[in-house]
Amino acid sequence: MPDTVSPAVFLDRDGVINRRRLDHVKSWEEFEFLPGVLEALAALRSMDTRVVVITNQSVVGRGLLAAEGLRRIHARMLQAIRAAGGHVEAVYACLHAPAQGCICRKPAPTLFYRASDDLGIRLSDSIMVGDSPTDVDAARAAGCRPILISDGGNAVSPDVVAIKGLPEVVRLWRDLFAAVGAVPC
Repeated sequence: MPDTVSPAVFLDRDGVINRRRLDHVKSWEEFEFLPGVLEALAALRSMDTRVVVITNQSVVGRGLLAAEGLRRIHARMLQAIRAAGGHVEAVYACLHAPAQGCICRKPAPTLFYRASDDLGIRLSDSIMVGDSPTDVDAARAAGCRPILISDGGNAVSPDVVAIKGLPEVVRLWRDLFAAVGAVPC
């Protein structure tokens, strides 16, 4: 485990970073960044914020994409984020189909625990930004604060902050640190 332990912003991928597709993202050509995402990731980097992606990618378990193809999509995604001035420290992905019943698929907190151990992340001071109730449940199970991207801005419960997109996370992250007296920039 790393010597320093600090909080992070965890992000789901589909519906948070890129446009969700009903037929799944199976190639780089099908990957489309959502508006404002690259700028938001650059702003988080300017605040020295650690960003980690935690994503269910059943496209592999369903046989629609090989694991190597997913790795290539993620490599291109990370390259584009870096080129725009952002940084994602790591991508943790569950490759199993829902019916496989694995222990790493969200809403299970397994991938959060792995990231915490591997990267020295303090989960209790971290947030998880997702676009589904599964992401909210995973955040709660891992001990993170859930943030839900919702078109209507409606939260699923009082403890969940609802936002319209990743650009709002920059303000929330800044406000969170200001509330505890340590602005991350």
